Amino acid sequence: MGPAIVWFRRDLRTGDLPTLSAAAGDEVLGLFVLDEALLRPSGAARRDFLYGSLAALDEDLGGRLCVVRGDPRVVVPQVAREFGADTVHVSADFGPYGRDRDDAVAGEVDLVRTGSPYAVAPGRVTKADGGPYRVFTPYFGRWLDHGWRGPAETSARTVSWLDPALSARVPIPRTGPASREMAGERAALARWAEFLDDDLAGYDAGRDRPDLDSTSRMSVYLKYGCIHPRTMLADLAGRPGTGPAAFRRQLAWRDFYADVLHHRPETARRNYDPRFDAMRYDSGPDADSAWSAWCTGRTGYPIVDAGMRQLLAEGWMHNRVRMIVASFLVKDLHLPWWRGARYFMRHLIDGDLASNQHGWQWTAGSGTDAAPYFRVFNPISQGKKFDPDGDYVRRWVPELRGIAGVRVHTLEDGRPRGYPDPIVDHAVERGEALARYGELKRG
Repeated sequence: MGPAIVWFRRDLRTGDLPTLSAAAGDEVLGLFVLDEALLRPSGAARRDFLYGSLAALDEDLGGRLCVVRGDPRVVVPQVAREFGADTVHVSADFGPYGRDRDDAVAGEVDLVRTGSPYAVAPGRVTKADGGPYRVFTPYFGRWLDHGWRGPAETSARTVSWLDPALSARVPIPRTGPASREMAGERAALARWAEFLDDDLAGYDAGRDRPDLDSTSRMSVYLKYGCIHPRTMLADLAGRPGTGPAAFRRQLAWRDFYADVLHHRPETARRNYDPRFDAMRYDSGPDADSAWSAWCTGRTGYPIVDAGMRQLLAEGWMHNRVRMIVASFLVKDLHLPWWRGARYFMRHLIDGDLASNQHGWQWTAGSGTDAAPYFRVFNPISQGKKFDPDGDYVRRWVPELRGIAGVRVHTLEDGRPRGYPDPIVDHAVERGEALARYGELKRG
């Protein structure tokens, strides 16, 4: 038997990695491909985190991670031939691009798929008739019944790593100090342990409060597989209370959206519910101006502006605020969800195609929701409810730092100089959104 390749993708770790178990006993080349098809739509924050995670993985492998650049359908078979590898081990990819890429590579090499980035792989949880679920709640019940494997007992010592003396090898792109510190498997495990100790118990009550900053911040580590959800579920097992239960549910949402995209890959770009293809959207100079105000956090609605400015500054946004700003774009500004989803994917450090696109469709009403019709978030009441002291808004909108308490959401005493008036009247636009949705129901 010749050597094997472990082709890393969304599994940038060595612990709890079934591909290493599958390759155990072989001499192994660790490979990562810098693929422009994936790098091009990623913003600087996400690329920087990726490079930091690659640097951390390379360190764990004793400097033996082989990074190459190009189209994986071409370069992976080339590396296998040059290296004399008999097999290429991967974690299965269920996204539309990843499946097509892997099928092409499998036509050239012996591609062994072991495990996936999910607790329960897409396609495993089905209805009684064998079909996929389109609503989360019944999916969640079956997901719990199905269960998941325990963590795989692997480490960097599970296989014998070979020196990557290949002509195509390129240096790992340089990254900033923040990503070097926060990226990679060790950082993921440290952050997870901190969350378990400090915030898990109150997660159910605190997860909707952007002012408290008590969410896990684990989404980016899950995005690149610096930790596996199976590891997290094992740590949650046996912990009583609503906090662990709520976090387990969030991991199920991640699996659910991956399952939806697996069965309906076209929904990465198109409406899950085809009735929404007839939705009327605004266009023209006024719509372009509204889009610009939304992107830059200049809508005149404090919590919307705070969220959009946080996105630009951190490459991240609190999940409750993601829903608020998405609702505002689609239902107050009457602009298409896919335009906002594309903007998020450009700027989010944790941008995940399945979760992002279907999260947007959930808010827009065109996705996997049993009753989306009447959900139009009021940005003022949402701000008052989930940022009751105004701390989140004041953190990200400096023009409003002189306004105390909940009044920072209502601005009932007037607007400070430099902060814009509302670009739309929410009450009016809510009525317009419901009227347009009514057209779809009647049509």
